[in-house]
Amino acid sequence: MAKKYVTTTIKFIRICILFYTLVLPFALRVNGQDHLYSQFYNSPVYLNPALNGQFEGDFRMNLIYRNQYTSSGNNSNYETASVDYNIPKFGGGVGLLYTHSSEGNAFLNTNNFAGIYSYSVGSDRYVLSFGLQAGVSNQSIDYSKLVFDDQIDPRFGIIPGSVSAAGSIPFNSHYYFDAGAGLNLVVGDFMIGAAAQHLNQPNTSLTGVPSKIPVRATSYLSYRIDLNYDDNIDDDQKSYLIPSAVYYKQAGAQSASFGMEYKRKAVSAGLWYRTGGSDGPSAVVVSLVFDIFVNKDTGEKFKLGVSHDVPVSGLNYSNTSGTSEGSINYQTVNPYRDDDYHRFEGARRCYDFY
Repeated sequence: MAKKYVTTTIKFIRICILFYTLVLPFALRVNGQDHLYSQFYNSPVYLNPALNGQFEGDFRMNLIYRNQYTSSGNNSNYETASVDYNIPKFGGGVGLLYTHSSEGNAFLNTNNFAGIYSYSVGSDRYVLSFGLQAGVSNQSIDYSKLVFDDQIDPRFGIIPGSVSAAGSIPFNSHYYFDAGAGLNLVVGDFMIGAAAQHLNQPNTSLTGVPSKIPVRATSYLSYRIDLNYDDNIDDDQKSYLIPSAVYYKQAGAQSASFGMEYKRKAVSAGLWYRTGGSDGPSAVVVSLVFDIFVNKDTGEKFKLGVSHDVPVSGLNYSNTSGTSEGSINYQTVNPYRDDDYHRFEGARRCYDFY
């Protein structure tokens, strides 16, 4: 009996040591910084809950996918889907947001479901919107994808089909409440906004040792330059230049993106530079967005976006193949909407900047 107890105790200690040395450092590094999209303009609700309901239609759907460092052998994948409904009577709306991340060769997974409420005030010269976000997240570890020392041959590496004697980790899934808020201001051709996520700094620990998510702060600004200002043509026939800057900060991690989009009828091309902070990789981002379908009579729109990140410092492109993103945006209108649809007549909305 004593021998069995000692064996069990050693086994448990071994699990704990392996978990802390192999899993916990990676989990803490991931929790230290949320994933960021290069096409931030094609995932507006993820960028800022205040952008919820801020478009010219009634119903909008956004989907974006990011495959990070494709050929690194340890790539990560991220997806975000959102639906928001514009409520004209107060210029805001309600929405739902789902985000999934699969990191570390898919052994660390996070899912978040959130509801969003936004409200706007304004006039024919400006629109100021506020947004609140609240939801539930789940973080889990797939133990079967972890490799322990007794599954590694010192000469040949990982032993195919081997099973570790360490046993399973007792805590491999955790649920927590998560909240965020933001505001956005549009004045003429200028837009500025800020948001904060993880305001309650939820505990994501899978071991019992507290591990809180630090607040993620986001700020941005954009300016819309009409290149055909003096021409008497419809807006959808004009060309625009839209320089933007976005800044993220989460604990000690920070990143900034600078660049611009050139919009010409149904095509938008963008060039960006994203910094990785003091120790992160920097990248040049090239993006294209296509208006596949636009119905001016009904307000229905369908867009596709693609982008690719090319690392210029901190990482080697030949070892990672960069990062690719794809996005889908669809919006439509309610044919039975009331006549008071445009509360802020003449004021530009956030959607005009992306």
